[in-house]
Amino acid sequence: QVRLVESGGGLVQPGGSLRLSCAASGRTFSSSTMAWFRQAPGKEREFVAAIRWSTYYADSVKGRFTISRDNAKNTVYLQMNSLKPQDAAVYYCAYRVGPYSNYEGSYDYWGQGTQVTVSS
Repeated sequence: QVRLVESGGGLVQPGGSLRLSCAASGRTFSSSTMAWFRQAPGKEREFVAAIRWSTYYADSVKGRFTISRDNAKNTVYLQMNSLKPQDAAVYYCAYRVGPYSNYEGSYDYWGQGTQVTVSS
């Protein structure tokens, strides 16, 4: 079992920055893939970014978001810059043992989500 706890969400103005954190505990592996997904009201959950040995991004966030991980702390981060109103959503951390995937159904464990609001 793996437990994921997200933090760092909040209210930010357009153009601002936030850094999300996801701490993993339990039976974790450095070879795992960790990812961020997001879900806005009335929309399906969508892939944002993932990291294993490399990093992967949705086109909508490339150049603005950066995913990183600290294996010693079992934590993955999502640095979000130049935020736009359309980035507002609940952001979820996800974990799978295996290679990268942008399909939510392939992830085994999920956090509870953290709200990101982008508004002036």
